Amino acid sequence: MATGAVIDPVKLAKLAEVAVNVGVALQPGQDLILTAPMAALPLVRLIAAAAYRAGAGVVTPIFADEAIALARYQHGRDASFDTAPNWLYNGMAEAFANGAARMAIVGDNPMLLANEDPAKVARAGKANSLAYQPALAKIAGFDINWSICSYPGEAWARQIFPDLAPDAAVHRLAEAIFAASRVDQADPVAAWATHNAALRARTKWLNGKRFAALRFTGPGTDLTVGLADGHEWQGGASTAKNGVTCNANIPTEEVFTTPHALRVDGFVSATKPLAHQGTLIENIQVRFEAGRIVEAKASKGEAVLQKLIDSDEGARRLGEVALVPHSSPISQSGLLFYNTLFDENAACHIALGQCYAKCFLHGATLSPEAIAAQGGNSSMIHVDWMIGSGLVDIDGIGADGVAEAVFRRGEWA
Repeated sequence: MATGAVIDPVKLAKLAEVAVNVGVALQPGQDLILTAPMAALPLVRLIAAAAYRAGAGVVTPIFADEAIALARYQHGRDASFDTAPNWLYNGMAEAFANGAARMAIVGDNPMLLANEDPAKVARAGKANSLAYQPALAKIAGFDINWSICSYPGEAWARQIFPDLAPDAAVHRLAEAIFAASRVDQADPVAAWATHNAALRARTKWLNGKRFAALRFTGPGTDLTVGLADGHEWQGGASTAKNGVTCNANIPTEEVFTTPHALRVDGFVSATKPLAHQGTLIENIQVRFEAGRIVEAKASKGEAVLQKLIDSDEGARRLGEVALVPHSSPISQSGLLFYNTLFDENAACHIALGQCYAKCFLHGATLSPEAIAAQGGNSSMIHVDWMIGSGLVDIDGIGADGVAEAVFRRGEWA
């Protein structure tokens, strides 16, 4: 476990404070369910301490280990790849129903399963997604305050910086995480307040416009994304159904909303690779008709892409569209993080699969049936991939068909 001079302990402690007080915004007496890779134990300990200082009820960490994950693929029975620990996810769902908050720390090797049987990886992923539904429903429905942050695991760092010695790679990744998470500043909490205000101003403008659709144009892209009826733009801090205002993603640079599942047409090309279940999917190109992907290809990892969009009926439709300027700090770092938490904040993106209930006007009061009737998509997956760059323009299309510039050459117009 890399700590000390490799990972700045002062900044790591600040990240823990931001995760608890800005990210999940833990409330006095509230329990916290925390998932993390074993490598992130130093950060988990700091978060637990910060949570108890904030008045937490009970902090329950759940760890994953890369060697144990690989052991399943090397020695597990074939039938095991169609099963998942339902009892664990049912327990998490029960905890959320009883008021617990959720925090996830990412930091494991994004290419861990790159050399394993992709069919088994897909089967295990599908089984896990199905088992996770009771807990995911509480998260996707924004019933609870939840947040994701990250820790610079060595395997992840070496994937991003393959030419550096392991300690140097971890240090570089740690500094990149600290900068993106705003904990390299004197007062990170104040910095987040300023950033949230800027994102809130963007969402206020977009919500005032009430665009019926967005049209993306650029190299290999001419895509019209119809927006769901009664959609609402979100960004930065937002308030869960339990009344707690939290930042679901640390870091975040996006403003986002729900597309209409039946009103997406045209073609689009990815501007960055997508790291998914141990495979790097490169140069994704898809075509939509009436909201559904009817053609999909990639120069690398196409078989994994096809399995992804065949996960269920909703996997071929969009659950999110997000706007991120090309000048975002994560974009300007020039790094491919192989991790959606960071890479989605480098460019405008779309997500296949499940929509977010909070991206509807009065979303907290809408039933799943009402959300579907307004165009919200339902799926066991939610996978973001990047379609923005400094060469992409975006127009907002009003209900009257009149277009208005939203982005020009990757920046807010």
